[in-house]
Amino acid sequence: MAQLWCADQHARGLRVGLVPTMGALHEGHVSLVKRAAAETDRVCVSLFVNPLQFGEAQDFERYPRDFTADCDLLAEAGAHMAFTGSLDQFFPDRPGQVSEWEPSDFEDPGPFAEGLEGAFRPGHFEGVATIVRRLFEVCLPERAYFGAKDYQQTLVVRDLARRMGYPEVVVCPTLREASGLARSSRNELLNPEERSAGLFLSRALYAARGLWMLGERDPMAFEALMGSVLGQSPLEVEYATVRDPKAWTPGRPIPPLRQAVALIAARAGSVRLIDNMELDAGEGPAGAASRSLPGESDR
Repeated sequence: MAQLWCADQHARGLRVGLVPTMGALHEGHVSLVKRAAAETDRVCVSLFVNPLQFGEAQDFERYPRDFTADCDLLAEAGAHMAFTGSLDQFFPDRPGQVSEWEPSDFEDPGPFAEGLEGAFRPGHFEGVATIVRRLFEVCLPERAYFGAKDYQQTLVVRDLARRMGYPEVVVCPTLREASGLARSSRNELLNPEERSAGLFLSRALYAARGLWMLGERDPMAFEALMGSVLGQSPLEVEYATVRDPKAWTPGRPIPPLRQAVALIAARAGSVRLIDNMELDAGEGPAGAASRSLPGESDR
């Protein structure tokens, strides 16, 4: 149905904007939809909890889902079409169970998948790239909108779009709660104590940005500072590091840094949280600043 609907919009000469999501929508998703509505003629939103990108079956099962509430929110935000599906509907030529897929069934996520999320979540970006390619093929959007909170994912998706030749990938600022916590569907799973612990991610990121403003350019100094802030919390930290957004590397970049993004992944109880901040870009309490991603000037 979504494929036919998008084809009809194109036949009428209308530009389609795609917002890929896994549902459990929040204000961050709404901001993507509103921007898509302002920049394209028709907004299509996918609401699909993609089993291909989950390493833990329990994590996939407990991911929040409310299709009806999501559709109501999308209607208010200005979306024109929302759709979901099952794995076998998206990939009718492949097994219906992820466990039966062969490595060749997955899309190669490219070099931006190396390190950090790619290391801590093996197979995650293969699953992301596989479903995003399919969504692009189904909807043939002129533009696709993603949130900056999943920073490394935006690099993977942008590289995929470059290889495919479409669409233009638009990365939108992270929205934060008044406390500083980055908005995420997973926040619904946090109890009060875990939510309080989660605030240390943004505290560490803002501390790193303050250090950048003082002139520090050594990656190890940022790691030490963020580690010190996070060490005051009960979080189980997976990584707290910096990368050069113009020259992504799996490991720590060589100093001195000319530009930098700080990235953190940590667990608050059983809930895994990620956040990031571009240290050399202006940022206020409302969220991260926009910036061009690698290759954007070539599009």
